[in-house]
Amino acid sequence: MLNFDYSNKTRIVFGKGTETQVGSLVKPYAEKILLHYGGGSIKKSGLYDRVAASLRESGVSFVELGGVQPNPRLSLIHQGIELCRREGIGFILAVGGGSVIDSAKAIAMGVPYDGDVWDFFATGKPIETALPVATILTLPATGSEASDGTVVTNEEAQLKLPYGDVILRPVFSIMNPELYFTLPENQVANGVCDMMSHIMERYFTNTTHTDVTDGLCESVLRTIMSNARILKRDHTNYDAWAEIALAGTVAHNGLLGLGREEDWGCHNMEHELSAIYDVAHGAGLAVVTPAWMRHIYKEHLPIFVQFAVNVMGVGGGLRDLEAVALEGIRRLQAFFTEMGQPSTLAGLGIDSRHLAQMAYKATHWPDGSPKPLGGLKKLSEQDALAVYQLAL
Repeated sequence: MLNFDYSNKTRIVFGKGTETQVGSLVKPYAEKILLHYGGGSIKKSGLYDRVAASLRESGVSFVELGGVQPNPRLSLIHQGIELCRREGIGFILAVGGGSVIDSAKAIAMGVPYDGDVWDFFATGKPIETALPVATILTLPATGSEASDGTVVTNEEAQLKLPYGDVILRPVFSIMNPELYFTLPENQVANGVCDMMSHIMERYFTNTTHTDVTDGLCESVLRTIMSNARILKRDHTNYDAWAEIALAGTVAHNGLLGLGREEDWGCHNMEHELSAIYDVAHGAGLAVVTPAWMRHIYKEHLPIFVQFAVNVMGVGGGLRDLEAVALEGIRRLQAFFTEMGQPSTLAGLGIDSRHLAQMAYKATHWPDGSPKPLGGLKKLSEQDALAVYQLAL
């Protein structure tokens, strides 16, 4: 196990009706805030009205910025930064899923910064301060409600890049499983695949003597799969949604990665799909992850056998370890298919034209310097291209 230094400032307020507490939760931080959200769904559902009423009852005024799209756009983030500066905003409330929260975090980074907020994503330079952010989660998936990370798409450059710093953890996040009852099935599938990938990016590691976090990773993965299957049959099952929601938070709040080297190769390779083709992140991960597994499993057979047995339930004799590992990968891809996800890049409408370009961008920073990719196996540009070709 590796050394670690872990803290998480995010207060989780969980359960039925908790969104009506938002005014009293915000009040100690600010009397005027930015209310940031996506499309019209929070207004159609009545959530917007409940949030606005709670804020007003607590004496918190707000200005609004809606319009966040999946794979949140840098152009809207620039608008948000200008709006916050003009209105003297010092606190952001994100009401939405991961894209809204990531957009809010990027705005929070940019407001006190003299340059272009994209500098942080393009160079990895450290941030010194950011506005505080809070969330009301409407889609459990990315774990951004309690993570230190954000991912932004520069639509002009066709780049999607992550950034992380503990400053970016939300001060509080409200999670009411009832808010997820009306989510479309494809969003549920994308969310499940994303949170599972967050765990697998930590689980597949070269670090040994990680029994505690191995067991946590395996348990949360099994919990996600079993409750996702319940939701396929009963979309308004509160208990299943509660399990999924909590699992999504735990998957990405840093707990499951304690003391272990992490990977993140699949996430970074998928970002190239989203940047060029604007595919849903979870759907892209459902295609890239099994291909990545097939590309590297022979070099790291023990962890793939452990995954197959402890997570995917592969039983029987263990004499042919390669067959066990491959069966685990097959069962994972079958689960993604069961959730309604495509199994190939072609199923996402992607052909071979941009594979080499994506492999280069996945392994290089925007200035052309080499960018590390992967942890379990350090992936070269040729490795990334091979994964894309396997996924095709």
